[in-house]
Order: sequence, then C-alpha cells, then structure tokens
Amino acid sequence: MPETLQPDPKRWTALIFIAIAQLMVVLDATVVNIALPSAQADLGISDGNRQWVVTAYTLAFGGLLLFGGRVADLWGRKNTFIVGLLGFAAASAIGGAAVNTSMLLGARALQGLFGALLAPAALSLLAVMFTDAKERAKAFGIYGAIAGAGAAVGLILGGVLTEYLNWRWALFVNIAFAVAAVIGAVAFVNEPAQGRNRNRLDVPGVVLASGGLVSLVYGFSRAESDGWGAGVTIGLFVASVLLLAAFALVESKVKAPLLPLRVITERNRGGVYLSLGLAIIGMFGLFLFLTYYLQTVMGYSALKSGVAFLPMVGGMIVGSTQIGTRLMLRVRPRLLMAPGFLLAAIGMGILAQIKVDSSYAAVLLPGLVLMGLGMGTAFMPAMSLATHGVRPEDAGVASAMVNTSQQVGGSIGTALLNTLAASATASWIKDHAKNAGDLKNQLLVNESAVHGYSVAIYWATAILTIASILAFVLVNAEIQNHAERAEGDESVDDFAVPVIAH
Repeated sequence: MPETLQPDPKRWTALIFIAIAQLMVVLDATVVNIALPSAQADLGISDGNRQWVVTAYTLAFGGLLLFGGRVADLWGRKNTFIVGLLGFAAASAIGGAAVNTSMLLGARALQGLFGALLAPAALSLLAVMFTDAKERAKAFGIYGAIAGAGAAVGLILGGVLTEYLNWRWALFVNIAFAVAAVIGAVAFVNEPAQGRNRNRLDVPGVVLASGGLVSLVYGFSRAESDGWGAGVTIGLFVASVLLLAAFALVESKVKAPLLPLRVITERNRGGVYLSLGLAIIGMFGLFLFLTYYLQTVMGYSALKSGVAFLPMVGGMIVGSTQIGTRLMLRVRPRLLMAPGFLLAAIGMGILAQIKVDSSYAAVLLPGLVLMGLGMGTAFMPAMSLATHGVRPEDAGVASAMVNTSQQVGGSIGTALLNTLAASATASWIKDHAKNAGDLKNQLLVNESAVHGYSVAIYWATAILTIASILAFVLVNAEIQNHAERAEGDESVDDFAVPVIAH
C-alpha cells in the first residue's frame, strides 16, 4: 500500500484564498444583474442586446467548464487557478472600462472563459489538499457556504456599488478579489505532485461538449425571448442533443477522453450532479423573481432588496458550516442532501404565498431562512461528493462537472421559470382586465406580476422536491470515515481524493 500523504501545513491559509476566488466567480453574475440597468442607460445598450451582458458570460462559462477542468488536470490545478484569476481580473478591467456595447459583451465572454478555468481548479485544489476526513468536512462546509451564498452576497454588493459609486465598479471590484487570491495562491497553495493527467487534450471532445452545452444554454435563453415553439429554439435544443450524444460516443472510444464516462456513471457523483443541477434551477429562479418583487412591487431600492436576502445568506452559512459539517461524519450524505433540499422546498413553498401587500417578517423572512438552512445543509456534502471515488487524474474534470451542473441549472432556471411566470401573468390579466384602461391600474399590474411570480415559485418548489427525492434514491455512499477504504484500487484511495468510503 502506498505511503499516506501528509497534509499540507499551509492548507487552511490556502483555503481562504481559494474561497475568495470562488466567491468572486459566484457573485459576479448577480453583481452585474443589479448593475445592468445603469450600464444599459450609460452605454445605450438596446433592450434586445441587454440580455447578452448576462448570456455572453453564462455561454462561455457553462460551455467551457469541462475544457477548463481537463486543462486543470493537464497543466496543474495551481497553475490553472492563477491563470484563471489573472485572466478574470483583466477581463473585468476591460468590462469596467467599456465605452460601447461590443466592448462590454466581449469582456463578459472573456470573464466566462477564464471563470471556466478558475472554478474547477479551485474545487479540485480542495479535493487534493485536504486529506483528513474531519478537515475535509470543515473545508467543504466553508466552500459550500460560499458557493451557496455567493449569489445572494452579489445582490448586496451590487446594490452598494451601483448606489454609491457606479455600475463600472461591479466589474472593477473583481480586480481586488483576483489580486488578493493570486498573492495567496503563490504563497500558500501547494498542489501535490501526484494526480497530474498528462495525456493529450481530447480536441474533438472539447468541440462537441462545448458546442452541445452552448447550444443547450443558448436554447433556453432564446426560449425566454422567442418562445418555446420558435424554430431557432427547437433547432438549438436538437443540436444540443445531437452534439452531446456524439460527445458521449466519442468519449467511449478515445484513449484519453475529455470526460471519462466513469466520472458521471458512478452512482453517487451522478446523483450529486443531477440533484444539485435541479436544485439550482429552483434557486436561481427565486433570486430573479424576489428581486423584481422587492423592487417593483414592494418599492425597495437595489441596496435594500440586496439586504433583504441576508437571512438566506445567514441560513446557508449556518446550514453548511454548522449542520452539514457537524453531521457529515455521523450520518450518510443522502440524509443531509435529501432533507436539505426538502427543507429548501418548504421554504420555497412559503415564499410562493407572496401577495402584493405581504409582510416581509411574516412571509419572506421564514421562507428565506428555511431556504438558506436547507440549501446550506445540502450543498456541503454535495460539493464534497463531487470528487467521491474519482481517480486523481480526473479530479479537475469531476470538479468541473459539479460547476457545469450549477451553471447549466442556473441558465435553465432563469429561462424556464421566467417563461412560466410570464405565461401565468398574461393568463391572469386576460381573466381580470375588463378593458385596456385596466392595464393602467398599478394595483392590477402588480397583482398580475405577483401571481406570475407565485406560480413560478410553486414550480420551483416542485423541482426542489424532485431534487430531494433523487438525492435520497441515487446517493448511497456511507458515512465519511478516513479509517475506511473504498473498494477497488487502493492507490486511488490512498491519494485521498475519495471523500466517502462505501
């Protein structure tokens, strides 16, 4: 049996800087969402093009994540991490200095590209630096809390920057995060030499996977703007299915695949990718509708609506670092993930009760707290299980898959739930507006919008419930125990990338 690896003495300090990088990537989308109206007015971006400020980022990020994970395995996670940080900072600087629409959109696509390098490298660094079971639980608890709460923190930070400085600082702020993380990575991140995957890059796999994921994300984006029955929407979905099917075929044949199928066919990892992706669909939809509800119906400012999400952030931190971390060494992962997603679904169900005159304390506060506690509790074992039983040379691409499920889930959630909300609003107006003049009645307009939000949040509740069921059925790993060994190749287990013995 190979000699057990000694834990890195600088690992906890390194975690601080890995967490800073993860926070930057996660909160970027919501920071920019809050700043978007100001950027649109300043640069004269048309209504038709404004969605591209968000879509350019998500397309590049979601489409290239598998490529980024494979590059991390090839170049080394620390090298990829630093390159991703520097590139993300440079792209943010270009975006913040943008003088026209094209410059801003190009910068956002570049941010997505470097984010696709950075995100899987950050997660896989944790997978190889923390070898003790109890320490891994704490490290992934912190990471999970940041991954879950980052989007909500972005709403607050975006509100502060937009209200007190200007929209450009929503991009410039990334430079400070990136510089701090680069300095910390150079000084404190020491990647173990084992586990580098030096096989040649699978170029056909990169093209097919990126094309398939871009088509999928772009298809949902076009569904939101053009409708589900539009020719271009259907064409993109068909192209996505064909490209991803071709990708699976190629990966089963080539010697050094971009995504070894063993990464996703293992029951626990597959269960995590699927259930987490579904949970993110519901969660991102909630951010979208509650932001509109708080600002357009309740009359909150950008900053006040960001602060309104704080109870959910607090719930996520408690759920991840206290509940998840403390119980992970005592109960099976599915007994954290399934109840966590179910608790989040209950919170979502409470939030679906919103009315035009709802009380924040009576409806939103309990719903947000339960959402945060549930998602935080489920996120921690999910993040940890993302590299469960994986071979050392596959750690980067396994980490990329959990990021891919989140990114694609977020894009699908925004488009799918927004379409459902718009349809419900239109139906409500048709039933309640007696003539065109009624549409000038602000109360009726608000009631129709809130009805649409409520219907969409009910759908999100159902999706979260399905995520809970899938986590319970598919995830069958035993309690994490460093003393136990997974069945199979002992050299893999001794590398300490596996999280759960089974």
